[in-house]
Amino acid sequence: MVLSKPTMSLVDAITSRRSTRGFLPDQVPQDVMQHVFEIAQQAPSNCNTQPWKVFVASGEVKDRLRDQLVARLEQGVPGQPDFPYVSRWEGEYRQRQVDCAVALYNEMGIARDDKVGRHQAIRRNFELFDAPHIVFLGMNRDFGATISLDVGIYAQTLMLAMHAFGIGSCAMGSMRAYPELVREAFGLGEDTGILLGISFGYEDPDVDANRTRTLREPLSNAVIFKG
Repeated sequence: MVLSKPTMSLVDAITSRRSTRGFLPDQVPQDVMQHVFEIAQQAPSNCNTQPWKVFVASGEVKDRLRDQLVARLEQGVPGQPDFPYVSRWEGEYRQRQVDCAVALYNEMGIARDDKVGRHQAIRRNFELFDAPHIVFLGMNRDFGATISLDVGIYAQTLMLAMHAFGIGSCAMGSMRAYPELVREAFGLGEDTGILLGISFGYEDPDVDANRTRTLREPLSNAVIFKG
């Protein structure tokens, strides 16, 4: 159902939003999309610099990008992200990563030794989970980790606004792999770097992956109160 007005409080949006990994083909109406992105534009940033650069692909542009991304993956082309990415997780961070993968793969019926199934699960990212839209978030390539925090705040604000309007979304680090494709699609200069992509649209309730649920650490493990 297309919503023209938000139907939940901020608290409800925060506590109920989750990653959507399967979408219906229905397009988000342009006026609704415009409103959601106007809300996201209110995100805070250091000295109000608003360093995020936002590129939304739909229709033929999205389809062409999706096909190019899948082709790069299947050809085994190494990703060349614009910004360094920590790919080694240890201890509790690694355990949470594994727990998330297990929950997802269990819902999708993919066994640990199912190499074909696991590859197909990775491919689904590059297929954009069949989403009708994808937004790429970037910033100037001269900026570093501190400024990328502002883009992260924008991303969360955007996804919460989407959820409040009944729009599902999935933030995907995999979309940083081939930034040259994004620059080509949008006619961008080399000074713009891509940090992540967010697939979005209306959730397909029949997709197994959308039943995945993950847990959060108890407050006592995450926050220290003093004084």
